[in-house]
Amino acid sequence: MAEANGGDLPHLDALAQYVKDLSFENPNAPRSLGPQETAPNIAIQVNVNAKPLQDGNFEVELMFEGTAGEGENILFRFDLNYAGVFHLSNIPQQHVHQVLMIECPRMMFPFARAVLANAVRDGGFPPFLLQPIDFAALYQARVNELAQQGAPANS
Repeated sequence: MAEANGGDLPHLDALAQYVKDLSFENPNAPRSLGPQETAPNIAIQVNVNAKPLQDGNFEVELMFEGTAGEGENILFRFDLNYAGVFHLSNIPQQHVHQVLMIECPRMMFPFARAVLANAVRDGGFPPFLLQPIDFAALYQARVNELAQQGAPANS
């Protein structure tokens, strides 16, 4: 009966999602909270890591590091490591890495985005809403980069 209901179909379950580490700095407060003459330069770096746990479970980390402003005019800085535990079943081995690096972060992104928006708002600024991220494009860019370096794609 399980096979008739798709028991052998590939399946991805999110078992847990959580903030693993969060840092927000407002180094120039209260001066930084006043009106600004120009919009701040915002720089963001995004990374994804995955590691196996046990019994088909994996921990996936979605990491954001960013700043608003430059030099002595930094408005705020943040670091967020948002993680999840996922269970993969019936996924062909050659696709596991793609699922972990594309689908899992895609599922986690809205929640991590909300954590960042709230942290920035709680720091005294308007909520900071990250634009959606194309994790498939990031993955493909990384695969291409590794191919040019002669490294395997699942590094």
